[in-house]
Amino acid sequence: MTFAMIIQLLIVLAALYVGSRYGSLALGAISGIGLAILVFGFGLKPGTPPTDVIYIIIAAVTCAGTLQASGGMDWMIQVAEKMLRKHPDNITFLGPLVTFFLTVLVGTGHVVYTIMPIICDIALKKNIRPERPCAVSSIASQVGITCSPIAAAVVAFVTISNANSFNVTIPQVLMVTIPSCVCGLMCAAAASYRRGLDLDKDPKFLARKADPDAFQFMYGSTATTMDKEITPSAKASVFVFLGSLLIIVGFAFCQLFHTADGETVAKAIGLPKMNICIQIIMLMAAAANIMFCKAAPRQAVMGAVWQSGMIAVIAIYGIAWLADTYFGNYMDEMKAMLTGLVTAYPWAIAFVFFLVSVLVNSQGAVVVAMLPLAYELGIAGPILLGVLPSVYGYFFIPNYPSDIATVNFDRSRTTVIGKYLLNHSFMMPGLICVIVSTLVGYLITNVLFAGYFASI
Repeated sequence: MTFAMIIQLLIVLAALYVGSRYGSLALGAISGIGLAILVFGFGLKPGTPPTDVIYIIIAAVTCAGTLQASGGMDWMIQVAEKMLRKHPDNITFLGPLVTFFLTVLVGTGHVVYTIMPIICDIALKKNIRPERPCAVSSIASQVGITCSPIAAAVVAFVTISNANSFNVTIPQVLMVTIPSCVCGLMCAAAASYRRGLDLDKDPKFLARKADPDAFQFMYGSTATTMDKEITPSAKASVFVFLGSLLIIVGFAFCQLFHTADGETVAKAIGLPKMNICIQIIMLMAAAANIMFCKAAPRQAVMGAVWQSGMIAVIAIYGIAWLADTYFGNYMDEMKAMLTGLVTAYPWAIAFVFFLVSVLVNSQGAVVVAMLPLAYELGIAGPILLGVLPSVYGYFFIPNYPSDIATVNFDRSRTTVIGKYLLNHSFMMPGLICVIVSTLVGYLITNVLFAGYFASI
């Protein structure tokens, strides 16, 4: 590795670090500074922005935004709240499952802001230490991203893999990620079930409870969505949204099965590429929500789902372009340095994915930036699919909005960011979940793609 490569890599890392400190749009925008230095300062050839992935994210976010604007997301949260309040004793296991599957359906983990206060409230009123369900539920809301058919990370993985001769479909990805991530989450929930002192034995909590003002703050109100009125149009928007997901999955299966002539069903019936199908269906569903389900466009673009999704677009745009510029110019050198390692231990790419995620706070950006490099290094597609859960590492430093919000939602103050930064409530469930999910995913792909490995 030359001195110039090291300096330029430090510039890339510095841009990612500074961007993550500012947050929001800054992660993508400040990546532009790093890109400018590499291109105009060092004369590197500019890489290519990941336009296909960006277009899909825009379409999916627009659809999800209209779902929120129509009130459909409120209905989904109400259904989830009814289940949680019906089984409060199991909140440590049910809470993560709820936030996980909400993310799977909507494609973004930011839905956690609505349901998390309810999880905290149920635990506190049931005298369960809120840290137990809250920390793992926040983790679950992000883990679900690699399990959503419309999430950027999944769409990017399929798009980039197909471009690198690993013809995988969205259903095949979900067949690996959903069971592996659920296993990881349940292990994290089990480890959290008796975590920390019970509330009636925690001296810090008891001291707060003895203070009249603190007691009123903790027990004086109830977080709920049950008082929200759900209109027929809001319910209709949910069915429109779910119907669009089913159509997308159906089209993906058409890419999977073959006719008697040996060509895919999708090709036989004239379907366009999957990325085009997703964009068309998502835009059509968004239009249906606007025209028939009373989703006001202005309200949709002001909603948290649309805004967070567009922030993700900017982040992926800047980060992926910066990474593609750096690695594209030094691909031969990277191959020379890493080929021996990835040949002997191809699964070690999981550590790279995790470390990059710690820096960039976006699973989609990790996939877009690092997956092409992994394929260039000769790592088999099924291995990369198996370790896909490792692209979630931004719980490690507790600066992600969902984690910060969870700390604030927990009125008991048992969910914390520790004095030494890394000793926080999300570290243990996050590490358990990612490690178990990656191991299980790796095992599943070795079974599902045994024929692929036999042919290489």
